[in-house]
Amino acid sequence: MDAIEASKIIADEYAAKILVATFRRPKSAITLSHDLGIPIAACYRRIRMLEGAKLIRCEERILTQKGKRMSVYISNLKNAYIFLEEGKLRVRFEMKSGNVLDYDGNLDMLGIQTSSMI
Repeated sequence: MDAIEASKIIADEYAAKILVATFRRPKSAITLSHDLGIPIAACYRRIRMLEGAKLIRCEERILTQKGKRMSVYISNLKNAYIFLEEGKLRVRFEMKSGNVLDYDGNLDMLGIQTSSMI
C-alpha cells in the first residue's frame, strides 16, 4: 500500500465511521450498518478493506439466537495522521499494539513536477 491508498482509506466516510465505532468495543457488521446508516453490502466491503489494511480485526465469532455464527470487529488503530512534508505525502498509522505503519510518497507520483513549483 502506498501513501495515496492509505490516505484514501482514512478519508473514506464509511471506513472512518467503522473505525470510530469499533474503537472501544467490537461490533458486528449488522450493528455497524444499522447504527451508522451504512448499507449492509457497503459495510461488508469496507470491513474487508479495513481488514486487508490491518486496521480492524475480527475479535471473535459469536453465536446468534438463530444458531448462526456472526463476526464482531474491533479497530486496531489508535491514531492516524496524514502529512504533506517537504514535497512528500506521508501517512502514519499508530496501532493499539504499539506498532507504527508509515507510508510515503512524493508528489512526482501524483504527476506533479516539484522542481517546477515556485
